[in-house]
Amino acid sequence: MNERKFPKIIDLYIFRKFICTYFFSISIIIVIVVIFDFNEKLDRFVDAAVPVRKIILDYYLNFIPYIAGLLSPLFVFISVIFFTCKLTYNSEIIAILSSGISFGRLMLPYMISAAMIASISFLFSSYVIPLSNIKRINFCDFYISDKNTTYLSNIQLEIKPDVIAHFEYFDPATSTGYRFSLEKFNGKDLVSRVISQQIVWKEGYHWTLRDYMIRDFIGMKERISIGKSIDTILEIIPSDFAITSSDYDKMITPKLKTYIKRSKRRGVGNMQFFEIEYYKRYAMILTSFILTIIGVSLSSQKIKEGIGMNIGIGLLLSFSYILFIQISSSFSVSGLVSPLISVWIPNVIYVIIAIFLYNKVVK
Repeated sequence: MNERKFPKIIDLYIFRKFICTYFFSISIIIVIVVIFDFNEKLDRFVDAAVPVRKIILDYYLNFIPYIAGLLSPLFVFISVIFFTCKLTYNSEIIAILSSGISFGRLMLPYMISAAMIASISFLFSSYVIPLSNIKRINFCDFYISDKNTTYLSNIQLEIKPDVIAHFEYFDPATSTGYRFSLEKFNGKDLVSRVISQQIVWKEGYHWTLRDYMIRDFIGMKERISIGKSIDTILEIIPSDFAITSSDYDKMITPKLKTYIKRSKRRGVGNMQFFEIEYYKRYAMILTSFILTIIGVSLSSQKIKEGIGMNIGIGLLLSFSYILFIQISSSFSVSGLVSPLISVWIPNVIYVIIAIFLYNKVVK
């Protein structure tokens, strides 16, 4: 056989095994999860008289991408360790290495496969899953959770430099704020203050103040204007602040980035969840490569305990890695570290573990 063709045949063989095992295994688990979820929610579907079409199109069609994105890193690892163990215990790995192909060269098709899965996962987490989450969560809120409209309280943000707005309450359902105030400063001096019992958003930057009082401070003098209703322009819209800390998973990545940047500029607090989600989408790209290297390194050598031990050790490492990702995120929420560092801590640690295991196999 031509020596140049030989590695390419192996590359295609490993690539096909990796991709097919990954999609087959994750498809099987998705079917199982959907069946369990349907059995759990069946009574609620019946009680709410949800049309079958809505259950399928609005819920499960959007539930599947969510579950696939959640389980993707784990099944990258399971796929690698499962089919590589079979290659090892069939002595195929030994035959490949004996033909003169180095272990590093053997890793090439694995890395190409991991890159393909990582790219698909990133596109899904950045664009497909956030859009599907909107429909899925709205469905759950309407039919399952019976979620009531909540009021947002004590909202304060900087509309532009030296202009501060405050809402005591805001109702997202009616786009109405209560006990609203707007303060304009010149340095440290207050030059104007608007107080309104109600403020209603119309469209764009158009708002209506009701039962308002405007106080303008001119030197030592004060001018007061009172009225029942007045239209005004404020460079804010409800989506700038009427977003809860759980709404980050409804935003596509470009919108999430813009929202974080805009909110920070305006002094909006509690942005950790949004920043964690943003950085995590990029950090998860490396996850496929890390788990692939660990999986191949663990499963490419025979041990006397057999294939079960390899799979057991591998699953322990992969579960601990995914668990560590969730735990490290809490460091940022508590204010111990920045969201960027908290998201990348697990990757740094497990990159070191992956390099150690890889070098051990090579030696």
